[in-house]
Amino acid sequence: MPFRLPSLAYPHPGNAGYWDPVTATINWCEEDYYASHYVAEVVNTFTNAIFIYLASVGVCNCIKNDHPRVFLVAYVGYMFIGLSSFIYHTTLKYWMQLFDELSMIYTTCVLFFAVFSHGKSTLGQLLLGIFTAGLALFITVYYHYLGEPVFHQVMFAVLTATVVFRSIYVMEKTLRPPPPAVGKGNGNGHGNGNGSRSEKFGQLRDQEILCNMWAMITTGLSAIAIGFLFWNLDNIYCSSIRRWRRQIGLPWGVVLEGHGWW
Repeated sequence: MPFRLPSLAYPHPGNAGYWDPVTATINWCEEDYYASHYVAEVVNTFTNAIFIYLASVGVCNCIKNDHPRVFLVAYVGYMFIGLSSFIYHTTLKYWMQLFDELSMIYTTCVLFFAVFSHGKSTLGQLLLGIFTAGLALFITVYYHYLGEPVFHQVMFAVLTATVVFRSIYVMEKTLRPPPPAVGKGNGNGHGNGNGSRSEKFGQLRDQEILCNMWAMITTGLSAIAIGFLFWNLDNIYCSSIRRWRRQIGLPWGVVLEGHGWW
């Protein structure tokens, strides 16, 4: 007899939920109202608690360490993404869907401004701010007019990729130690005086910071890629995944909630 983990049977989806009817243009693979009369998608809703917690940690760190205000605004934006996604997956209402999706765009626009305003003059930052606000307004109006989720997904992906590549460029330009000058030093490779030792220490420090930054980038991009993969598998093989969830039961079926991983 094959080994089977102890589990509970999945409840049948509710006939009508508290927030019915569904008006959102996207309804995910998680079955609606199967666990609660008041929460349409339980896993997709409560996984946002992790997002809200991490955003709260970021806000506290920004205040504690007196980081530039733009990063505080970005973390507050992350918190709004988590809150709006929580409400959207609870209700599956169209206006809550817009709240969720557009908060993703606006927060990414804040990051766009942050990475491109680095080193610019006051006038340059003002012009960049006007451009970024105009871009956010265009995406908002056009998406609401078009009503096509793919447009939002493409714009979010383009903005995110732009922010990531620009951040990598700024990071490398700022922290990567320059190659040693030919003929510099006293011929024995040790340089001269305290200035040389101080410069060497600064380069080693920057190199360590750069390595840590690359480790965080790799971890973050890997997490995004895995979440995106699970989300798409959830969309493509939804009927099969729903059947597998019911076969293995709760709580193990929660692992197969692909959008929850995203």
